[in-house]
Amino acid sequence: MLSPKRTKFRKQHRGRMRGVASKGNTIAFGQFALQAQDCGWVTARQIEASRRAMTRYIKRGGQIWIRIFPDKPVTMRPAETRMGSGKGNPEFWVAVVKPGRILFEMGGEDITEEIAKEAMRLAQYKLPVKTKFISVDTNPENSSGEKTNNIKQSKEEVKQ
Repeated sequence: MLSPKRTKFRKQHRGRMRGVASKGNTIAFGQFALQAQDCGWVTARQIEASRRAMTRYIKRGGQIWIRIFPDKPVTMRPAETRMGSGKGNPEFWVAVVKPGRILFEMGGEDITEEIAKEAMRLAQYKLPVKTKFISVDTNPENSSGEKTNNIKQSKEEVKQ
């Protein structure tokens, strides 16, 4: 499972999850991606379970990029402990996810949109946040719509 090798401080505040993702909100490596639609904590176990589900479905044919990393420690107190006596010990690690954040990317020559969509669907079931499947073509910030129009125009010119 994923966890940091070392951190500056052992324990962190819980923090707030407000706003939308300003970093990591565009497809950078593959052709297909899984994008978060709401905010939440994704644990290292959930990331690993999603990764395994995708890898098993694509039969190690393509490539998968994990775009989130669990770098926030979550502390817990022992069961049936009285109030006081400080903060508990770190138990597991989470990644803070905001709306718009790309969680996983997938690409490769063997990967079609149908295969990627099904693999991402299996991964969605393992995650605690609502997600959406996107591809490079349907990415709203990408100007691929203009490119496809240019390609269609050039084919029409060849036919005449």
